[in-house]
Amino acid sequence: MKPVALTGLALAAILAAGSAGYWAGHRGIASAGLRSWFGIEGSLAANEPVGTGPVVYYQDPDRRPVYSAQPRQTEDGRPFTAVRASQDISFEEKPATGERTVQADPKRVLYYRNPMGLPDTSPVPKKDSMGMDYLPVYEGEGNEDGVIKLSPGRIQRSGVRSEPVRRQSIVQTIHVPGVVQLDERRVSVVTIRADAFVQEVAPITTGDRVTKGTRLARIYSPEISTAGAQFITELNAVARGVPEGGARQRLENLGVPSEVIAEIERNRKVPLTINWSAPRDGIVLERSVSDGMKMTAGGSLFRLADISTIWVLADVPERQLAAVGIGAPATVRLRGRPGSSFEGRVSVIYPEIAEATRTAKVRIEIGNRDGMLLPNMYADVEIGSGDAGPLLAVPDSAVIDSGTRRVVILDLGEGRFEPREVKLGRRGDGRVAITEGVAEGDRVVVSANFLIDAESNLKAALSGFAQPEAKP
Repeated sequence: MKPVALTGLALAAILAAGSAGYWAGHRGIASAGLRSWFGIEGSLAANEPVGTGPVVYYQDPDRRPVYSAQPRQTEDGRPFTAVRASQDISFEEKPATGERTVQADPKRVLYYRNPMGLPDTSPVPKKDSMGMDYLPVYEGEGNEDGVIKLSPGRIQRSGVRSEPVRRQSIVQTIHVPGVVQLDERRVSVVTIRADAFVQEVAPITTGDRVTKGTRLARIYSPEISTAGAQFITELNAVARGVPEGGARQRLENLGVPSEVIAEIERNRKVPLTINWSAPRDGIVLERSVSDGMKMTAGGSLFRLADISTIWVLADVPERQLAAVGIGAPATVRLRGRPGSSFEGRVSVIYPEIAEATRTAKVRIEIGNRDGMLLPNMYADVEIGSGDAGPLLAVPDSAVIDSGTRRVVILDLGEGRFEPREVKLGRRGDGRVAITEGVAEGDRVVVSANFLIDAESNLKAALSGFAQPEAKP
């Protein structure tokens, strides 16, 4: 009789006997008979291959994801199934049935590690508190020191992306605050060099704009009048052939305007009062006189400033000062006038660091179109670095900076990655120069590199334990 027919008869006999109650007290004998009939011992399928090698762990007899490192039983008294080394879980691709196997047996799983990079291992498959499967560590994976291997699926899920190291120009832009200041070379103080009385002050006040030669005040000075009379006497003597003396020079030393001296020479008459005029174009910063005042020699009448060219003093942090050079381009934007910008260049770097702020003053000269820039205005300044030569550079995201160690992750291909310590150079435009550690053409990870770095740290930590009990 064929085996299929025998199997059917046996099942029919067992069912019939069970319905009659004969087998009710002989369940153990029936189970043994079934296992003996089908040739099954500790398996659920008759054609399942028998495992070889040492026992790796024990699994629930119903193949549920419940494991044990030691023999144990279910709640209803059934023993867990022993899983041997040849039956262990493997993620390697297996050849189809009948296909000849060229390679040797799949690598043996040494142990399972925490999927989140925690220093926790297990000799058997398990899940963490979030339900994630522990990752297998295969025999021979630790041969390449410092090299991390990731599966293609994990690389895709993590979003790992890499770029080659290229030579690029890095233009560093420094953003700093600044304050508008007057050009010190264009500030004038209108004074009188002799005792005098202010007869009348022109209707000019602080903030008014004046041009060169504009009358500021009318004064009377006995000393200037005496010098003017001597000058007329000398002019008359020169007309009679007497050599010229120093009367003209005395008037000039007293600060008498040249036009007043020319008027005395032309009319041969000393004016009772003299018009004191502005020496340059500019705005009135300060008015110090009033009608009827008596001024002593050296007293200030007005303070003027030419604002056609103006300064912006920017505070550059000490750590960025090395990137600023004389002649570097600068863009100034006024906080009080959004949308307006002025172009200039760095003219002076002050040789002093402020002790409180650790910044240095950098002077930028700017043409003041339409007089928009006023003293003490706040401004935002952008200063470009002067040197823009090509350098080995990578994106900022490629560098893992712990403060004491700078690392990039090299993509070696085929899911292999290696941490590499580097030295950094100039930064700018979202990139950073690498002065040591990589070569042109090397591929560096620019996305999800911190995950690979955590993997590397975990691998280094686990290699230091090397506990035999952690490896089945």
